Amino acid sequence: PTETGTDGELSLTITGPDGQPVTDFELEHEKELHLIAVRADGQHFEHVHPEMDAEGTWSIPWQWEAAGSYRVFADFVPADTGEGITLSTTVQLPGDYEAVTAEPVTETTVDGYDVAVEGDLVAGEASELTMTVTRDGQPVTEPEPYLGAFGHLVALRDGDLAYLHVHPHGDAPESGETSGPEIVFEATAPTEGRYLLFLDFQVDGQVHTAPLVLDTTGDGGAASETHEEGADHEH
Repeated sequence: PTETGTDGELSLTITGPDGQPVTDFELEHEKELHLIAVRADGQHFEHVHPEMDAEGTWSIPWQWEAAGSYRVFADFVPADTGEGITLSTTVQLPGDYEAVTAEPVTETTVDGYDVAVEGDLVAGEASELTMTVTRDGQPVTEPEPYLGAFGHLVALRDGDLAYLHVHPHGDAPESGETSGPEIVFEATAPTEGRYLLFLDFQVDGQVHTAPLVLDTTGDGGAASETHEEGADHEH
């Protein structure tokens, strides 16, 4: 769909170096493809999982909520290489809107759950971030495995929405195992700046998304300046 508020379908095809659609993917966080969509100001974040047909076309029912410029990311691992790739494109939705300026947010409330992040995000270095989920002041110890971890964290650089790949700490949870209240991730911010964090976590079969915003602290050195947005990432 190219208009807001219209039910439609979002579809895409990943083309390989030979010009043919890619149909063979490895599982990454329990899915063959992760689709992230977010408006340029960090609003209207979506993390979904389209399904692929036999010809290699991925599709999912879709509705754009609001006008603006959106970045759409496809995160996947081709079986031919076994290495993760993130590709992105821009979608323009006509209409008037007022961009929201991102300000640092280390605590937020979503669907009655309070989510807080602790840890310093240091440019050019792997940083440990700890997410804590509470409800009515009490630790939530029922987060269930979601996408092969107790939480899935997407991090984007404010401004250009450069996509960071974030790794959960520890072994993949067993089926039926619960966590909590802390979920630990390792993230590397390529440059100094402000970063938008989106934590997906699941309780009682329901997925919740908590948006947070962190500024980098300290100086991780100038080596990170060579980072290219959308570069391949290791797993």
